[in-house]
Amino acid sequence: MSAKYPIISVTGSSGAGTTTASNIFSRIFADEGINAGMIQGDSFHKYTRAEMSRRAAKGHYGAWNHFSLEANHVDKLEALFQDYAATGTGQYREYVHDDDFELTKQGLQPGTFTSWMDLPPDTDVLFYEGLHGGILTDQVNIASHVDLLIGVAPIVNLEWIQKVHRDTQSRGYSKEAVVNTIVNRMDDYVRCIVPQFSNTHINFQRVPTVDTSNPFMMGSVPSDDESMVVIHFRQYSEVDFTYLLQMINGSFISRQDTLVIPGSKMSLAMDLIIRPRVKELMAHRIYG
Repeated sequence: MSAKYPIISVTGSSGAGTTTASNIFSRIFADEGINAGMIQGDSFHKYTRAEMSRRAAKGHYGAWNHFSLEANHVDKLEALFQDYAATGTGQYREYVHDDDFELTKQGLQPGTFTSWMDLPPDTDVLFYEGLHGGILTDQVNIASHVDLLIGVAPIVNLEWIQKVHRDTQSRGYSKEAVVNTIVNRMDDYVRCIVPQFSNTHINFQRVPTVDTSNPFMMGSVPSDDESMVVIHFRQYSEVDFTYLLQMINGSFISRQDTLVIPGSKMSLAMDLIIRPRVKELMAHRIYG
């Protein structure tokens, strides 16, 4: 952790909703005039899309899926966090998505990576969004370098529904292929992803209020209005629950460290909860 060079991390599995949280952070950074270095977790995968496909064809996907620490440069991710906290610099690269027109115009193929490069100079904060932003193992302790660690973890049936819907509708995969991916990486989901949510400062967990007993037969993703969001605070004594209850209609406290809100209020709640913490990090950075 570093007062001068703070790090914010949003962690969660594929299809969990971390991109939504990332967009809210981007809006806060823009509103507050904060120059953030933005890092995506998939840029720290070890293998290109084609290499992962070849491994899957050979039956290795269970051991080498993107949840697996062995399939990711978690050592380089920790090195980036260490370097940034100490000096405000570090090495990163970008993953080329299908819709990354700026990178594909440079001749890079979707599913590959750019070269490693230095972070832009003079950033105010490092922001990471991806799978492994809160990892703590015998080999690496990424969580220890993060000043604000946010978890996004819908209940698992909803997470699967969201992944099936996204990968079939937006990425062109068959339902069978998506289900096979979920099954093949289950061990690493339990081993690598879930434990991170014990390291977070705040967790946002969306819970549907409709029947999702068989997530693989759902025709659509439950809407925000068909959901509640459970928000857990590690340091709950510092939270002004009275203020949040007043500002978020339909919210209530289920435990002394937990606020429950209507699903349609998640963006509002994230802003109310996260913006003051970001401003506090910036104040400490400026004034020490």
